[in-house]
Amino acid sequence: MSTEKKKDLLDEADRLREGGRPEEARERLLALTAEYPDDAEVACRTAWIHDVLGLESEAVPYYERALADPELSAEDRRGTLLGLGSTYRVLGRYGQGVETLRRGVEEFPDDGAMRTFLAMALFNTGEHDEAMRLLLELTAATSQDPYVQQYRRAIEHYAKDLHETV
Repeated sequence: MSTEKKKDLLDEADRLREGGRPEEARERLLALTAEYPDDAEVACRTAWIHDVLGLESEAVPYYERALADPELSAEDRRGTLLGLGSTYRVLGRYGQGVETLRRGVEEFPDDGAMRTFLAMALFNTGEHDEAMRLLLELTAATSQDPYVQQYRRAIEHYAKDLHETV
């Protein structure tokens, strides 16, 4: 199968998913996976469709396969780290979720979604202080609320140690 044909089939799977036909998209992607078992882009899309369908356990090996490929584009890597970390968390594999999402935050420090999902996984592992710190820092840095911005310095200060008192 040519690269152009593969791209066309990936685009078709995207259209099916966006058009409310995710099961058909999954069928197309599974067929592509059989044809291209080592293709990171195909693995990414196959993982994502499994997540869309609530088949998180089935998504994991595709995410892992995609991350193993050093040729994975930065944008696909970002989405794959977030998807895998979130999927681990949903499956109750909290430690793996934290580890994956920490790697994602290290590689993509400006990704607020990655930090948010890391905070959720940290909450699940009982690391409440770090989870709260991440969310407060993200809120202070990204909120457009004028009242949040008015108190941004205080929020950032207390985010470092919520137990601090006078």
